[in-house]
Amino acid sequence: MEINQLKQELIEYSKEIGVQKIGFTSTDTFETLKQRLMVQQSLSFHSGFEKGTIEERTTPTKLMPKAQSIISIALAYPSRMKDAPKSRKGDRRGIFARASWGKDYHDVLREKLNLIGEFLQKKLDGVACKAMVDTGELSDRAVAKRAGVGFVGKNCSLITEEYGSWVYLGELITNVPFEPDEPIEEGCGDCNICVDACPTGALVQGGQLNAQRCVAYQTITKSFLPDEFREKLGNRLYGCDTCQIVCPKNKGKDFHLHPEMEPDPELAKPKLIPLLKMSNREFKEKFGYMSGSWRGKKPIQRNAIVALAHYKDETALDTLEELMHKDPRPVIRGTAAWAIGKIGRQDAYEMIEKAMEKESDEDVLFEMEKGLEFLTQKI
Repeated sequence: MEINQLKQELIEYSKEIGVQKIGFTSTDTFETLKQRLMVQQSLSFHSGFEKGTIEERTTPTKLMPKAQSIISIALAYPSRMKDAPKSRKGDRRGIFARASWGKDYHDVLREKLNLIGEFLQKKLDGVACKAMVDTGELSDRAVAKRAGVGFVGKNCSLITEEYGSWVYLGELITNVPFEPDEPIEEGCGDCNICVDACPTGALVQGGQLNAQRCVAYQTITKSFLPDEFREKLGNRLYGCDTCQIVCPKNKGKDFHLHPEMEPDPELAKPKLIPLLKMSNREFKEKFGYMSGSWRGKKPIQRNAIVALAHYKDETALDTLEELMHKDPRPVIRGTAAWAIGKIGRQDAYEMIEKAMEKESDEDVLFEMEKGLEFLTQKI
């Protein structure tokens, strides 16, 4: 079959299986990305979750020696929740970032990419494919940008004309020599809203992110949350959407094209106190299908405690006191003590002092001291 004809047939097929955008690019080395990654590494701006060496992340043929092209796909996800429950006094809720609403997007995109791979294998003999979504070596954004799917904005998100940045990305490396598409040159111009709006200044400048200062990164760490980020967390349990919410390119963009991506409001915006009482099994049963559950319940519960402190929710104190005394995890015990001090009810000082008598972990004791200090400042 003639390759250009196959490309057109594949584009049509991608629409049939619910892919919003598809683009094609070469397997040439991503030279600009390579230089940027070297700078990021030298400045310690990388998150540490990246897979592979810089060479593997920028040279597709290192991952598939006979690769000749890369197919990039984008699926649009919702930016607004229908019937979102309200967070009320005494019944406070946290929030998962939009990229964690509905079924884990890694699974959704892999299904689409596998269908595309099967389509090619039926059309041509000897087709080889390698699918990647987010956790692979290649940068989904760099591939999508070069494949003409969109441009990378100052908020480091891939922005499409039709769907803004509310898109999931994935790619398929293949040995089929498709004609590459042209990249889109459009950019952000003078707009700097996202850089100015970033809660922690993680967007050092347009297009450069210090991942370790990003709130989204901080929500998935497992140790004690540094004090400066506790103040910025608000009620976020997983991820951060600020730089996308403020983007003018996202104004009015809200698409509900995939039923499996629709959020369950009670899970995407869950009640905080019940979340703290969940067993591992309950957490997996409820939240396991969402991408935001991948680090387990500990970071989510730690963030829920910080959110309750943010709300100064006195109705949470009994639960927090129990965690401070009985939870086997030092991070949870210590964060609970800190939150009790932050909420600052009259009997909070006595609560923390009593727990200190039995506590032996130095990090937890340090958090307890912080809690007492909040209370001392109130007197």
